[in-house]
Amino acid sequence: MAKATLTISSKNYSSWSLRGWLLTKFSGLPFDEVITAPDDASARAEILLLSSSILVPCLRHEGATVWDTLAIAEYLNEVMPDAGLLPADRILRAHCRSICGEIHSGFTTLRASLPVNLKGHFPGFKIWSRAQADIDRVCTIWRECLAKSGGPFLFGERSMADAMYAPVVTRFMTYDVKLEPLLKTYAAMIMALPEMQEWIEAAKAEPADIEELEVEY
Repeated sequence: MAKATLTISSKNYSSWSLRGWLLTKFSGLPFDEVITAPDDASARAEILLLSSSILVPCLRHEGATVWDTLAIAEYLNEVMPDAGLLPADRILRAHCRSICGEIHSGFTTLRASLPVNLKGHFPGFKIWSRAQADIDRVCTIWRECLAKSGGPFLFGERSMADAMYAPVVTRFMTYDVKLEPLLKTYAAMIMALPEMQEWIEAAKAEPADIEELEVEY
């Protein structure tokens, strides 16, 4: 199978890039990555040439151009069906798609209040009630999935859901969100994945911080 090209943005700050990259890694599809810095004035023009929506991540493979993480997930599930991005069971597939859709379209207060910042660590960070409501909902989703599947991943085996929620795990680590033991174990496992460690090391090596995305007290 031909190698794909995945266009992403900052590994330190871009949650959507992390999702697309993890999904592609989990699928086993060989790919080259193209990184466009979000603070680079030429980045918008570069992305415009690669993605009609001017959004990252963007996957190009054998004539297909796919942007939006859910579209990328479904495309990868089609071309790499043995990767297990979706559970084999019909009911579990429906559940997996539902929680992926929820993280894709919801949790806007969590995104705004606790931006992804893999190089940062802010213990004692003040979490407002609306963001806490989002955190509580994420915890409920994880708790229910792990209770039904028995773990260690949300649906037992690694799936697209774990990739979609991985940036939330990093948020919880960055802002020192307190988790019950079951969820803390899950979060630690996600952070320890070789793919996550590869991404984190690259994020730490990025040369510049983006002032607008750094937390101020």
